[in-house]
Amino acid sequence: MVQVCLNGSRGAADGAAIPLSPEALAEEAARAVAAGATDVHVHPKTPCGRDTLSPRVVAATLEAIRARVAVPVGVTTGAWAEPDPAARLARVHGWTVLPDHASVNWHEPGAEELAAALLERGVGVEAGIWSGTDGAARFTRSPLAPKVLRVLAEITDPDPGTAPRTARALLSALAARHVAPDGPRILLHGENAATWPVLRLAAHLGLATRIGLEDTLTLPNGRRAASNAELVRASLTEYADAARDAGR
Repeated sequence: MVQVCLNGSRGAADGAAIPLSPEALAEEAARAVAAGATDVHVHPKTPCGRDTLSPRVVAATLEAIRARVAVPVGVTTGAWAEPDPAARLARVHGWTVLPDHASVNWHEPGAEELAAALLERGVGVEAGIWSGTDGAARFTRSPLAPKVLRVLAEITDPDPGTAPRTARALLSALAARHVAPDGPRILLHGENAATWPVLRLAAHLGLATRIGLEDTLTLPNGRRAASNAELVRASLTEYADAARDAGR
């Protein structure tokens, strides 16, 4: 599985390639899926480009993307989009169009209640477990842990030289608490300069991964990516090469 993360918290300052409107997100999703992505993760945006959990914006974004693709589509519930846990929960309860899944960062305040609300509404939960936080310990103590769709092992270490080691440490912490291999499927990814080394590690370990302009603006050769589709195509090549090397 390769999930495409279309935009993240990035905005217009990050370049014209970042899709912001529902229509632009739908176009990017269609091209990325045509390139080989099998799942979509998106940050719905206000007209001024700010991440939002607004029911109206979430509905418009999901409807636009689903009109163009037939793969699962998920959204963020990051605290930066709505810092107050109670307000964030109210937003989710107010959604009129539901995503297939939503990411919940387990180190953020109110994560447990938010995940429970999503599950009640039939929305799959991606448990975001960030390196450098207490997310893994909190998640593995949670009674909701067996119920989530997947675990997003998110490597926040920005150093491409040390990020794979950080990733292995996080995966070991999760495995020691029985999250893997019998628990929810793990999707491993890095960000910025660490994106490609962590993606190659995911391939080496046979884990799901993701790629997109949320995580990186550049291709493996350092050239700036023109689109999410270009990143997806590059990721499939990198993943296949790393998986083949791991089998030797």
